[in-house]
Amino acid sequence: MKTFKMLAFDLLVNDEIKEIPLTDGIIINQENSHKMWILELFTADTYYDFFQNFVTSGEALDARAIISLPDNEPAPFAVVVHSITKVGDKISVLIKGRLKAQRKKYAELLLAQLLEEGLRNDELLEAFDQGMRNRPSLKKNGE
Repeated sequence: MKTFKMLAFDLLVNDEIKEIPLTDGIIINQENSHKMWILELFTADTYYDFFQNFVTSGEALDARAIISLPDNEPAPFAVVVHSITKVGDKISVLIKGRLKAQRKKYAELLLAQLLEEGLRNDELLEAFDQGMRNRPSLKKNGE
C-alpha cells in the first residue's frame, strides 16, 4: 500500500462540481487485485448531511482529488461514500473507489476548452496560466 497527502477534493453531483474544503486528507492506493483506493477527508461538520445522503443511497459518484503537490493534475475517481465519523466540530469521511482508466492530462483539456471559447494569443496564454494555477472545473465531456 502507498499513502499520499490529498490537497483538494471535489465531487460531481447533479452535473455540478461540489468542491469540499479539506482540513486534511489522505489517499491510499491499496495496490490490490481490485485496484481499490481509500480516500479519507477531514472537513467541517456542516458537510455531515451532504455526505450522509450518499452513505444511505450507496450512489456511485465521480470525484477528483489533487494528490501530493498543488501542481499535480486532479486524479479522477469513481467512488462510494462508506462512512462518516464526527470528530469535534469536524467530520472524517471514508470513501472507497477506483481510479478512472480514461485519464487525459488536465493541461490538454484546459487548453482545448480555452480554444473552444475562442481565446487567442496573449488572452489564451493568460487564461491558460491562470487555469493551471487555479484548476477550474472543466466541462464534463472532457473528463
